[in-house]
Amino acid sequence: MLLNNVYQSSEAKMQKALLAVEHDFTGLRTGRASTALVDGVQIEAYGTKMPLKQVATISTPDARTLAITPFDRGQIAIIEKAIISANLGMMPNNDGSMIRLSIPMLTEERRKDLVKMANKMAENGRISIRTVRRTAMEEVKKLQKASTITEDDMKKAEKKIQDMTDKWIKDIDARLAKKEKEIMEI
Repeated sequence: MLLNNVYQSSEAKMQKALLAVEHDFTGLRTGRASTALVDGVQIEAYGTKMPLKQVATISTPDARTLAITPFDRGQIAIIEKAIISANLGMMPNNDGSMIRLSIPMLTEERRKDLVKMANKMAENGRISIRTVRRTAMEEVKKLQKASTITEDDMKKAEKKIQDMTDKWIKDIDARLAKKEKEIMEI
């Protein structure tokens, strides 16, 4: 029973590490329009800072364009300034009712930089998973020292935790390979 708690807790934490890596990957600009590119943009509206998606509709009319349509047209200049100050590497094109962001083509050098960034993000995920493994292994050893589980159970638990770790790291590596391919193909 105690080991099951360790397994379930570790599995959930490892899954969160994978989801964090996936979320980080969505923020990488790959040359394709994605609404995730403006997720970090904060707008000063109605006396408070709020995410862009709370004050505007964000869509991708084509593979190289983001269209941002504010709910309140009076906010368009504020949104434009926030996009510029967010330093996204794109200049907004304001037509009075909507803002368009054209995603520029990526140079070979920039693609290689993006691949390096993706590798760092994946490595951070792997480190998180290994940290979860270390914590789980310590818990199992404590259970064995307290004579709650046998030494054989401890060995089986350590193997199961290691297998779980290998599985989640393999998932991160697969997503990294997919992201690298996506970045380099454009």
